[in-house]
Amino acid sequence: MTALPGIALEAWRGLGQSFNFNGHAVRYWTAGDPAAEPLLLIHGFPTASWDWHYLWQPLAQKYRVIACDMLGFGYSAKPRGHAYSLLEQADLQQALLEHLAIQGPLHVLAHDYGDSVAQELLARHHEGRIQLASCVFLNGGLFPETHHPVLVQKLLLSPIGSLIGRLFSRKKLAASFAQVFGPHTQPSARELDDFWSLIAANNGPAVMHRLIRYILDRRVNRDRWVAAMQSTAVPLRVIDGARDPISGAHMVARYRELIANADTVLLEQIGHYPQTEAPAEVLAHYLQFRERLAGG
Repeated sequence: MTALPGIALEAWRGLGQSFNFNGHAVRYWTAGDPAAEPLLLIHGFPTASWDWHYLWQPLAQKYRVIACDMLGFGYSAKPRGHAYSLLEQADLQQALLEHLAIQGPLHVLAHDYGDSVAQELLARHHEGRIQLASCVFLNGGLFPETHHPVLVQKLLLSPIGSLIGRLFSRKKLAASFAQVFGPHTQPSARELDDFWSLIAANNGPAVMHRLIRYILDRRVNRDRWVAAMQSTAVPLRVIDGARDPISGAHMVARYRELIANADTVLLEQIGHYPQTEAPAEVLAHYLQFRERLAGG
């Protein structure tokens, strides 16, 4: 497929705005026609909303796209000693929507850590606390029983997690990403520099051991989230890089076991970051999903 041009990180940074969430500065981005259907993009761990930069402009041609760097990520505040949680990140997404005066049905496109935030929003949809129109998940730990964390994630969750975070470096990031990206879609040196700069901003490595507790949040909320996915009338789709050792083809197999009439797309040679490894394919599969919804 034709490559998408993307947005350079410095240009992306310049497009951001800030709002206050519980006393913390959060960076967010919007684009597209304010009257168009809202589409919330939710990034993963340990990166930030720049993950969506290849898809940002193509999606903004059709929808009002919204994204933020969640608390502890990217250019947003990374408070030390904070008890980060997925539920609080869902609160943050709802606060951002309120800040932007966005009401009514919301479409969601999420990845990795963001999948769990999206699952929480789906559960809240069933509780009448938000109205979702659709939800698409990229690679992520939708089910704790199929999540295979890489070594650095296990170490961050261990009693020496704070030390591991402080020692985390661009070199260690490159080693981790080499494991989880597809064999033919490895990140370039420039991309690794940019990913690392987002993690390093505001002394991010110092809070990684606190952010990683999302793995425990997933276990606690697993049954509620899966029940919401199983009972929902909200249209769902999974677009997944099959070569991802964390949440690749094995996660999709479990999804098909648990979710009736499962709508899944497997990208056979792609790893954990399909939106940067194969953005044109992800865009095509996402737009096809939305066109089908629009057609009833």
